[in-house]
Parts: sequence; structure tokens; C-alpha cells
Amino acid sequence: MSPDDERNDGLFGGSGETRTRLPEGEGGGDDVYGGARRSARSGRTSSRSLVTVVGVVVLLIAAIAFANRGEDGSPAGGGDAKTPDAAATAPSGEKPVSGKTAGIPSGFAHDEQGAQSAAANYAVALGSAEMFNKDQRHGIVTAVYTPDEAAKRQEELDKVYSGEKFLTSIGLNPDGSAPKDTKFVSRIIPVGTQVKKFSADSASVEIWYSSLFGLAGEETKNPVSESWFTNTYELRWVDGDWKVADFRQKDGPVPVGRDQRASTADDMAKAVEQFGGFTYAR
Repeated sequence: MSPDDERNDGLFGGSGETRTRLPEGEGGGDDVYGGARRSARSGRTSSRSLVTVVGVVVLLIAAIAFANRGEDGSPAGGGDAKTPDAAATAPSGEKPVSGKTAGIPSGFAHDEQGAQSAAANYAVALGSAEMFNKDQRHGIVTAVYTPDEAAKRQEELDKVYSGEKFLTSIGLNPDGSAPKDTKFVSRIIPVGTQVKKFSADSASVEIWYSSLFGLAGEETKNPVSESWFTNTYELRWVDGDWKVADFRQKDGPVPVGRDQRASTADDMAKAVEQFGGFTYAR
């Protein structure tokens, strides 16, 4: 299937779902997210396909993607709908959560800031390399989604993440492990959040983030590359905490890339090992 083809709905089923476009494998076709999102510095064909793959991985996490669908409600922080004010992170007097479920922060405040914290931390977990490990994935899905959604998604996600065609298309071995002398990288770095809707039992939160995805290694054809997305998480207040009921994704905003020399594969692998990912955001 080429990147411009729409994915068959058979895997996830249901109605009102936007079809997810999957890559045809290594380096196949054009970037489904558009050429403008990448700089023309080095002509990396494989990097273009990786941008597609990053989007696919994040979309597969939720199993339903409502790409480029508009959102109702007023932006957070005041101002009119066309020029919303930024709601910067600031001291609130609220203590950070102390609890964890499956290694993921839990017990978020029952307010708008708590909803934003939950969305940011859940995005980090759902976009992590741990999602490619069955046991860890089960723990993440159970901790992040509402009970009903977690039960529906587990089997679907297991089928996707164990698919040999999908795994080999992103450079991993058929069993999901990284090839010899390479380090698999999958990380989400939150840049900002905003509340689109909020009530006592539900919230709609947008999170803008950059994503690192690929393999760090001298011989890899899928080097670690960066891409940018905005996710909208539909959260529900369940049993004293915020949980994900659904989400959708769209491209960007994408900043202009600086003319910086890319690091060596060895430096990238060392950085991933030396710099741990954040476990609590906002």
C-alpha cells in the first residue's frame, strides 16, 4: 500500500473514523504529510518515509485518527477565537502528583491544569519505545485509557505492534527488537498545551509536541529524525483521575529548521542512553 492510499477500515472498524495512511515500507512514495515539513538539507529519502512512520505510530496508539478535524469551543487563556492568549506554565501552588501507575504519573488535579498535565504525560507514554514491548504496552494502555477504551484497544494494538510488515518497515526486526549495533528511539517532547473545553467530568486538551523516531546506528537506513504534531485528547474524569477516551492528530505547527550539522549515529545513541526522558510534564 502506498503512502497516498487510505488504510482499510477493517482493522479498527466503527463509524465516523478517519482512515490512517500507512507507509509502504522503507523509502516508498512521497511524504503523506507534505514536503514542506522537512528541510532540503541532505536529501534523505529514508527520513521522508520516517516522518510518515512517526505519524503512523502515534495514530496507531489510539487506533482511531480524526486527522485535520476542527475543534469547537473557546481557546484557553482568554482573548478572541482568532488570537488566543498563551496560557503559560506558571506556579500554581498545586503540588505535582506523587502517584504512579505502570511508571506513569497518576492522580492529577481535578482542574484544567491537572487535565493539561495528564494529557502531556500520557502523550509521552503513548509515544515511547515501551509501546513496542507487549507487557509494557499493556501496562501503559491500562494506565492511560478509560477502562472501557483500554479493553477495546488492547487486542487491536497487539495485532498492530506485532505485525512483521509494520515492524520491518520502520527498521526493526520481525520480533520487534532493534538490529544489532543500533538503538531504537521513540520519544515525544511536549512544547505546550491548551484547554479547548472543560467541565467537571470531561476535558478536551491540545498538546503541541516534537517527536524523535528512528534507529541510531552507523549502518541504519532509518536514522533518528524529528517531526511535529498537535494532538487533541478527549479526557474523562474516572475514579479520581483523568483518563483518555479518544484522541485525534494533525501536523505541526512545524518550525523552520536551522542549518545545523546532524550528529553522528554514535553521538545520537549515547545521548539517548545518557539523557532520560521526562516522566512528569507541566
